Amino acid sequence: MTFDLGVLSAYWLELLQGLGGTIWLCATGAVLSGVLGVLLTVGQRRGAPWLVALIRGYTALTLGLPLLVLLYVTFFVLPDFGVLLPAPLVGTVTLAIYYGPYVAEVIQAAAAAVPAGTVEAGVAIGMSPAAIARRIIAPQALPLLLPTLTGLLIGLIKDSALLSVISVHEFMFAAKAVVSDTYAPLEVYFVIAMVYWAATSVIHLSTRHWERRLGRAQRVAQTR
Repeated sequence: MTFDLGVLSAYWLELLQGLGGTIWLCATGAVLSGVLGVLLTVGQRRGAPWLVALIRGYTALTLGLPLLVLLYVTFFVLPDFGVLLPAPLVGTVTLAIYYGPYVAEVIQAAAAAVPAGTVEAGVAIGMSPAAIARRIIAPQALPLLLPTLTGLLIGLIKDSALLSVISVHEFMFAAKAVVSDTYAPLEVYFVIAMVYWAATSVIHLSTRHWERRLGRAQRVAQTR
């Protein structure tokens, strides 16, 4: 068996287009899951009892399902009820639906770790709930959020490869098409693996850098 990346010389553009599709899907899915996570957190903290129960049920159901099952439901079952959506939209929304509850759980855990005394101090001096969240809770919770949110983002990027099963034109879908043309799975999947590894490594290292900066800033603030 030989290893020759030259067999891919005519397919780099196709792979790059697939990579561009993955970047767009992951960026959109990450933003939507973040927004959904915030909304779920607010709903559980400030919503009516029926809304809290609904969110908890949705969270329990989603956390107990594999992403692939949820993807099949949204793509293959919803059309039976007249809901027909483009595959990229289905993939992006499914990623958000799946990862939103995880984001909410992370936000709630980080907020719960903030010392109650700092929040009580904000209330005592007449700060509004929004100001307390922005100026007291967020600065202390963010260093706690970053590592876990980074793990979720990396998981989302890796799970985006599953969208190829519903014919979303992303990186893995392009790789399968190239393999069918070149019969060179070793070379193709080696490149795919290296690109995923590089992308997740850059995200991980960037987060470590911001963790150190936030940690230093927090220590400086505490000494003042």
